[in-house]
Amino acid sequence: MAALIVAPRPRVLCRSVAGLFTRCSALRYSGARRGSAAFKSRAVKVGVPPAAKCYSESASGSATGPGLELLVHYLEASESAGIVVFGINRPQSKNAISKNLVEMMTAAIEEVKCDKNVRAVILRSEVPGIFCAGNLPMPTIAALDGTALGGGLEMALACDIRVAATSAKMGLVETKLAIIPGAGGTQRLPRIVGVSLAKELIFSGRLLDGTEAKVVRLVSHVVEQNEAGDAAYHRALSLAKEFIPQGPIAVRLAKLAINQGIEVDLKTGLAIEEACYAQVIPTKDRIEGLNAFKEKRLPRYTGE
Repeated sequence: MAALIVAPRPRVLCRSVAGLFTRCSALRYSGARRGSAAFKSRAVKVGVPPAAKCYSESASGSATGPGLELLVHYLEASESAGIVVFGINRPQSKNAISKNLVEMMTAAIEEVKCDKNVRAVILRSEVPGIFCAGNLPMPTIAALDGTALGGGLEMALACDIRVAATSAKMGLVETKLAIIPGAGGTQRLPRIVGVSLAKELIFSGRLLDGTEAKVVRLVSHVVEQNEAGDAAYHRALSLAKEFIPQGPIAVRLAKLAINQGIEVDLKTGLAIEEACYAQVIPTKDRIEGLNAFKEKRLPRYTGE
């Protein structure tokens, strides 16, 4: 039987999107200034302060191995610039969520959430066959190439979009251990698949493969697994590339409007949408979008 991956109630998963966004609104977030146009891949080490980073020249050349529980890759290729990949790397414990991992994830989220250069975040596993995956103001995609159980699936549920390989296995299995999903599973799963089915899946602790998960809309896309075991990641990367050309402030505010609006009645939701729309009006990006349309060229958005 696959190992049960069950998380405690990490605070990072329980923050609201509004709370994360308020501290760096669309009109005020400045982003960390970088010395080079090409972002470098970063690997956060275990047992060192969150500010300590280990650098490599590119995402593909990033070091992996014992002691590197969370790898943060800033992709450098021109068509991928603006995409950040969080890679969970705890092979010794099948990517089970630990206090240390939660602290490093929190630090990584704090670093990217107010960076206007970051357009999308992909959450993946660096361990073949295992996924353990949170909310950020920019789009987040969970790439499920392996097993996502308990807290691992709950972390994936906190992402905006989930992509799975056909061979992936996922489920909220906490009732098998006489506990309940405690990191958002009882709240997020019903909102995604419906109340009745969510109850059935949680009560039974049933596992779904990627194809079954797509049928019940637990994941948005399912792909055949490849020999390298990273088919879902590549599909997630192609999705993220679709988001990059769009106005980053508009995308963030659209996410905010959806996330807050879905929790209230339609009248209140429309008021939230109006408030978010008002925030894009004075931006430089909106003017750039209009000018690009008039001049029949691609816009050059700066997140301002």
